[in-house]
Amino acid sequence: MKRIVAALLLPFLLLAQPAAAFWEYGHQTVAAIAYANVTPRTRAAIGRILLAQAQLGTPGCPARTIQEASVWPDCVKPLKDAAGKSRFGYAYSWHYQNVNICQPFALEPACREGDCVSTQIDRQAAILADRRAPAKDRAMALAFLVHFVGDLHQPLHAGDKSDKGGNDAKAAYGVYAPARLNLHSVWDGLLAERAISSPPLLVRRYSAVDRARLGAGNVTDWSRESWQVAHTAYAVAMHGDPCQPTPARVTLTDADVDKLVPVMRDEVVKGGLRLARMLDRALG
Repeated sequence: MKRIVAALLLPFLLLAQPAAAFWEYGHQTVAAIAYANVTPRTRAAIGRILLAQAQLGTPGCPARTIQEASVWPDCVKPLKDAAGKSRFGYAYSWHYQNVNICQPFALEPACREGDCVSTQIDRQAAILADRRAPAKDRAMALAFLVHFVGDLHQPLHAGDKSDKGGNDAKAAYGVYAPARLNLHSVWDGLLAERAISSPPLLVRRYSAVDRARLGAGNVTDWSRESWQVAHTAYAVAMHGDPCQPTPARVTLTDADVDKLVPVMRDEVVKGGLRLARMLDRALG
């Protein structure tokens, strides 16, 4: 009986934690799609590289599988060294790029000194591909790469309107409107949960045609595309001009959510297939 009650309560427990859903469910789904679509040789290489995950010194944040590795960069954020300093504070700005949707697309201002997600995707891919790099460095690069490709395909990590990727925009998800909920966490959490959970199943082996079509382009192309999707995210939330002043709280209606679910699903699939292509290039 307790198990039945727990199962019934699980969706509500997840709903009460909207900020965590994409960080885990979204990233793990992108990773799972990639793993299902890489070559057997790449899959074997991933397993060998992650054998070194213990060298990362983060036992509370394991990276034994590609799914665990996909959330490792978020898991380690609060870790501190013996002096009380952040161990991974240098990577905080690597998870996003605040490219203003109300101005012409330009990556350079958001990526000074390489501190943005698109620059780090290319950097981590290069480290991963380097067979001479230490095993620890390659394991960390794999975790970062898997995570950052997922981040880039959450559109509010790729574009905003000077509001920290929607973190400063209070939001309501239908009737659900706790004080801490904002537009960013809606996309990270509740919308991602709904999109990924909706049928048909996203984690599967895609056709060669789909892999070539959806996985095409480079990181700059993907950045521009996600930035454009961010326009859609704000336009739907604002019910009109995305660049008009943001009200005290934006509301996503049921109709808005229905409109955005396929958008989010497309982003997750593209992220997974593009990650698969990058992993095959680096390891295959």
